[in-house]
Amino acid sequence: MKLPSLFGSSKSLEAKIELYFDKVNEAGLVFNRAMDIYLGRGVNEEFEELVKRVTEVEEEGDDLRREIETQMTTHTLIPELREDVLSLIEQVDEVTNLYEAAVYGFYIQQPQIAPEYRDDFGELTKMVMLAAEAMVTAARAFFRDLSAVRDHVKKVQFYESEADKVTTRVERQIYASKLDLAHKMHLASFLDRLDNIADTAEDIGDKLSILTIKRMV
Repeated sequence: MKLPSLFGSSKSLEAKIELYFDKVNEAGLVFNRAMDIYLGRGVNEEFEELVKRVTEVEEEGDDLRREIETQMTTHTLIPELREDVLSLIEQVDEVTNLYEAAVYGFYIQQPQIAPEYRDDFGELTKMVMLAAEAMVTAARAFFRDLSAVRDHVKKVQFYESEADKVTTRVERQIYASKLDLAHKMHLASFLDRLDNIADTAEDIGDKLSILTIKRMV
C-alpha cells in the first residue's frame, strides 16, 4: 500500500533506521549463540566474548537511535506520526537491552541448569529470538509496506505464545522436582527473564498494529 514516505526526501534517515533494525537482529543472533554455548558448556572464553559483543551491539544501536531521534526532529515527517515513530524506536531499543541483560544475568549468576531442562531453555531461547525477529520485520514493513505488517505481527504473537507455553511447562516441571526451593526460584526467574523478551516483542507488535491503522486512516 503506497502512502507518503515517513522520511520525506531523507535517504540518510531511512538508511539509519534500516541499520538500527539490523543491530537489533544482530543482538538477537549473538544472544542466541551465547545461550547455546552456556547451555552446552557453561561460562567459557567464547561465552565471555559474546557477552562483550552483545554490549557493543547494544551501544552501537544506542548511537544510531540517538542520531535517528535527532534527525527526525529536524526533517519533514508526517507531523501526526512523528511522536509515535519516535516512541516506536525507543520501544524497539528495549529488546536489545533485554538481550544484554539476559546474557549478563547468566554470566554473573551462572544458574545451574540440570541436563533435563537444557533443551527446554534452548527451545525458549529460540522462540524468544524468533518473536523478536518477526517484530523487527513488522517494524521494517511499517516503513516499507503497510499491507505486510499484519502478517508479521501474527508471527510475533505465535512465537510469543509458544514461548509462554514453554515457560509455563518448564516452570511446572521445576516446581514439581526435588530441587530445593531456592534453586527452583532461581531457575524460574531466568525462564521469566527470557520470556519477557518475547512479551516485549509482542507489545511492540501491538503498537505497530495500532500505528498501521492510524496511518491508513
